[in-house]
Amino acid sequence: MEVAHVGQNGVSPPAKRCVLFYCPDTEALARRVADASENVDLGEIRWRKYKDGFPDLFVKDALKIRNRHVAFLASFHNPSVIFEQISVVYALPRLFVGSFTLVLPFFPTGTSERVEAEGDVATAFTLARILSQTPPSRGGPTSLVIFDIHALQERFYFGDAVLPLFESGIPLLLDRLKQLPDAENVTIAYPDEGAWKRFHCMFEGYPEVVCIKVRDGDKRIVRLKEGAPQGRHVVIVDDLVQTGGTLSECRSLLTSLGAAHVSAYVTHAVFPEESWKRFQQKEGEEAASFKYFWITDSCSKTVSAIANTKPFEVLSLAGAIARALEI
Repeated sequence: MEVAHVGQNGVSPPAKRCVLFYCPDTEALARRVADASENVDLGEIRWRKYKDGFPDLFVKDALKIRNRHVAFLASFHNPSVIFEQISVVYALPRLFVGSFTLVLPFFPTGTSERVEAEGDVATAFTLARILSQTPPSRGGPTSLVIFDIHALQERFYFGDAVLPLFESGIPLLLDRLKQLPDAENVTIAYPDEGAWKRFHCMFEGYPEVVCIKVRDGDKRIVRLKEGAPQGRHVVIVDDLVQTGGTLSECRSLLTSLGAAHVSAYVTHAVFPEESWKRFQQKEGEEAASFKYFWITDSCSKTVSAIANTKPFEVLSLAGAIARALEI
């Protein structure tokens, strides 16, 4: 069944169906996207390797996607998988499809997103240039959907051959906060001024706490810049987490300043080398950990690893992705 949307002059044409392809690591999220929209059909790609390790790829039913709206749900969680997925990204628009959308929930920044000294290599810029070379489809340039890009300047790295759409996972958090039993006692905290600059406008009406990192000898430690956490359920908000050292320091600081509870939210839970385990809630130690640790399913490997592990709770991007695919 196709869904009609009401426009300015009445009912607009029904939304067109989309064929969504995925890589092995995003299959679970792709199925959630299909469940969230009756206008999304799942396509299938055969992911194999030759004996030398290079990819042996095949798009099934390629003739059936001609003139269709086609999308690919990618995951660049490891450099070793980027080449095979880029090969698919470059191939799909050339199959005479009506339009093409690349969904890359987490845009990894690599070792650097900018050059600060002669010799630095801005790998995020390199990846953006690669994506900007995606061939156009029959309908025009490729649309590129990314959630909470790490450094705001990276949005200017993409060339004119693609149309970037920058989405956010924050609306998912806002909906979840309204469901809390102490929803009226929530304060939003930012681990640094950078997080405050990019997210504070999304939390209108919430009291705020802003932390900063200051140098103490050879160390950089977290200090309170402004706000009053005492007696509040304080939720630390950031775009991504790696080892989680800053979040851990923020939680300790806020607890020492009298916060009733401390929770955390990040859109991208990268957690290399299973660093999520430092936040794993052990029986009898609930008071010494985050009350909630919300993440999205932008990093599929992490979602699989932390399944049913407290205090983690996954807020799915599936609905947001489904809406982004509507044309």
